[in-house]
Amino acid sequence: MLPVRDDLPTRSPAFVNWMLIGLNVAAFITQVAGEATSHDGSFLDGLALVPANFVAHPLASLPSLFGHMFLHGGLSHIAGNMLFLWIFGDNVEDALGHGRYALFYVSCGLAAAFAQIAGSPHATIPMVGASGAIAGVLAAYGVLYPRSPIRVVNPVPLLWLFWGFFLSLPAWFVIAEFFVANLWNALHANAASGGVAFLAHVGGFLAGYAFLRALQVHQAVEHASWQGVLPNRRDERRAD
Repeated sequence: MLPVRDDLPTRSPAFVNWMLIGLNVAAFITQVAGEATSHDGSFLDGLALVPANFVAHPLASLPSLFGHMFLHGGLSHIAGNMLFLWIFGDNVEDALGHGRYALFYVSCGLAAAFAQIAGSPHATIPMVGASGAIAGVLAAYGVLYPRSPIRVVNPVPLLWLFWGFFLSLPAWFVIAEFFVANLWNALHANAASGGVAFLAHVGGFLAGYAFLRALQVHQAVEHASWQGVLPNRRDERRAD
């Protein structure tokens, strides 16, 4: 299920979240330009995280722990990640505060990287992407706003005739589906099957849940509860 928006307000502008999106986009543009002039892929040397290299030379590979979070494997990769960050990140920042949110995001990304390294210490496939950090953001959103309505693309074309192209589902359901799908793939696929680092997603998600619990952060704003599957469903009122 692909989420497209939520309806939660924030008390203050989520400038850290927008900064993270801007950094990722700027890094991707720089990456594409660099790859265009470096056909052998050397532009990514030292920035993409390679588990085997980190295990062999941890100090020399330290820049990749941070650099890999701002690189992406293609336009669809960064578009999907930034969509998730745009939908869920602002409300998590609102609950944590700007400084703690920045630290939370980076910490989740590092935890995701270490989960991937621990699960595949001899892998030589470079890992890039903000997915691990964003998985932590999803976990935090699910804890803070489990009943928040999330608009998703209806995954069953036949149901478009009855419920339309979009569905409204509770956040806990959408986020649980994300976690279960990634956990299943992490347990039943290769460490980076199909170019996806499922272990990093699972590690980032669990870290986000643990970090949020440790911070003892509570819901920041009131929000409308999920009312049903139909996107524009209204309460039925009986005239007296």
